[in-house]
Amino acid sequence: MKKLGLLVLVLVNLLILVTACVPSQPTEEFELLPSERLTNKLEANRRKIKSFEGNGTIFVNSSLTGENSASFRIILQKPDSIYLTIMGPFGIELAQALVTKQRFTFYDALQNTAYIGDVNSNALQSIFRINLSFEDLLDAFIGSVNLTNNLYRAPDDYKVENEKYVLTYFDSVRTNKSIYKVDVRQLGITDYQLFDLDETLILHGKYSDFELLESVAVPYKIGIENILDEQKINIEYKKISVNKKNILIDFKLPDDVTVIKW
Repeated sequence: MKKLGLLVLVLVNLLILVTACVPSQPTEEFELLPSERLTNKLEANRRKIKSFEGNGTIFVNSSLTGENSASFRIILQKPDSIYLTIMGPFGIELAQALVTKQRFTFYDALQNTAYIGDVNSNALQSIFRINLSFEDLLDAFIGSVNLTNNLYRAPDDYKVENEKYVLTYFDSVRTNKSIYKVDVRQLGITDYQLFDLDETLILHGKYSDFELLESVAVPYKIGIENILDEQKINIEYKKISVNKKNILIDFKLPDDVTVIKW
């Protein structure tokens, strides 16, 4: 009996020793990319999305308008159109907006009034409640960041931190600094920060809950904060589809609508 106990003790100690000597294996291996390949991949992925359709909830917080939220449906067709429908309780349509690079039409269903005019920063801010250009709005709703200007230049700083690539760029006159954080596995941009000359954060984008669509990491949760203008937008998608064929934008104004030119 003593011999059996001694044998068990020896086997247990041997098992512990063998286990301790075996190196732990990473749960998932990935290739670390040089900065040039990474930026090329990110920009190529952004350009893969030609059309986008999604529905969910949008939350807007502004110093001028306070906090608001609504259900919405959006259709984006690159490079030149955004169609947005805002819905109230029980799916009641409250407003529609069709925006192109040149023109916009915003229809207030409750007042049966349409506002039509040329696209400029004031018009876009009135519709979407945040001060962004048309191109930035396209990217914002998809959860992507335009890296075109950085394709042919190395970042000023490049590192891997907490399983994220971190790229830092200064503009040509070093008045602004941009920092991008990218998930090393899915290659989705999780954070974007824009700083001014005094290292003050002026724009911050956060992206999470990614799903691979057409081999592109698309976030279902997006948060954009314009610190200077005290504006925040949070988008939570319930459903997303990309690059669908024959997407129909059915936007027709009623015959008795009141039209106001902006």
